[in-house]
Amino acid sequence: MLINSKLKMISIPFNKPYLTGKETEYIRDAVATGKLSGNGKYTQLCQNFFQEKYSFRKCLLTTSCTDALEMAAILCDIQAGDEVIVPSYTFVSTANAFVLRGAKIVFADSRVDHPGIDEDKIEALISKKTKVIVPVHYAGVACDMDNIMALAEKYNLFVVEDAAQAVDSYYKGKPLGSIGHLAAFSFHETKNIISGEGGMLVVNDERFIKRAEIIWEKGTNRSAFFKGEVDKYGWVDVGSSFLPSEIIAAFLWAQLENLEVIQAKRLEIWNMYQNGLHHLQSRGKIELPSLPQYATNNGHLFYLLTKNSDERDKLIEFLKMHSILSVFHYLSLHRSPFYERKHDKRVLENSDHYSDTLLRLPFYFELTPDDQQLVIDAINKFYS
Repeated sequence: MLINSKLKMISIPFNKPYLTGKETEYIRDAVATGKLSGNGKYTQLCQNFFQEKYSFRKCLLTTSCTDALEMAAILCDIQAGDEVIVPSYTFVSTANAFVLRGAKIVFADSRVDHPGIDEDKIEALISKKTKVIVPVHYAGVACDMDNIMALAEKYNLFVVEDAAQAVDSYYKGKPLGSIGHLAAFSFHETKNIISGEGGMLVVNDERFIKRAEIIWEKGTNRSAFFKGEVDKYGWVDVGSSFLPSEIIAAFLWAQLENLEVIQAKRLEIWNMYQNGLHHLQSRGKIELPSLPQYATNNGHLFYLLTKNSDERDKLIEFLKMHSILSVFHYLSLHRSPFYERKHDKRVLENSDHYSDTLLRLPFYFELTPDDQQLVIDAINKFYS
């Protein structure tokens, strides 16, 4: 249980990991096989699931979405001085994966109607040094990928989809993660499908597949050796220990078997928040999430926007007093202590607006309708 500053028990947490019931069974089975180091039975089951269900060209499980992004940066051959366009309103890993390779991050603002990247402002940020665009599908809501892919083709750039929150979400009927040259997913405990920590690199461009397997296997051609393509394996490229253990993969497989059930329940929770708080938006008290016509909703999270940061702080404290834990989300990366001096001084007002006003509400599979109604009632009471 979580405890707030007034020592009052938090009865409705922000997040609670969900167990389907098969996780420990599959972990025991993985142990019994005698192979726990990765790329075994459960790794293959998970990777094949994504490749078959979403038509991803090649999937490689990783220990985190951060690792998948770092692999993407290596595959894009990022060198010192290369520029990478990233939305400022995102988690630090989106940018840090490329900073580690020496890239200069060029931050883009968010849309007026959604925290995702403002696609119409990307082209003005492209220079001769630009190498990659990284759209982030915030809350599982698709960026305008036709716009972004057209820019990539026009300027010969790579697109890496940060699909950390976007499992089972679509853009014009296409699964998110299947459109860019590369994509990264997260299975962190706060995501729809979880394995504690965990992630996945998706390779949609054929030219990257062979090298991705080498990077994944610590820079060796070990995968080719096990396929019988070479008679011995050795160090042939850069790489690291990106692949997860079979314990992580076994846990994840239990979740994937229940994907449809999990998704249906999360959409019920999302819709209950939307219906219960819509009248506050109609009265101009708050703003609620909006979905472009080309995007689907995967029920990843639910947020509201307050008038300003002071109001948000008061609402957070009010909810705590009612034993409810809510959290704000990202702080604009262009204003971060690490990168502020490197930023080109452009004002990114929409990103800052979301940093100051966005509030995420409790959201997890086992959130009951009664508890969710308590959250809705408390918010209504605050604005009454």
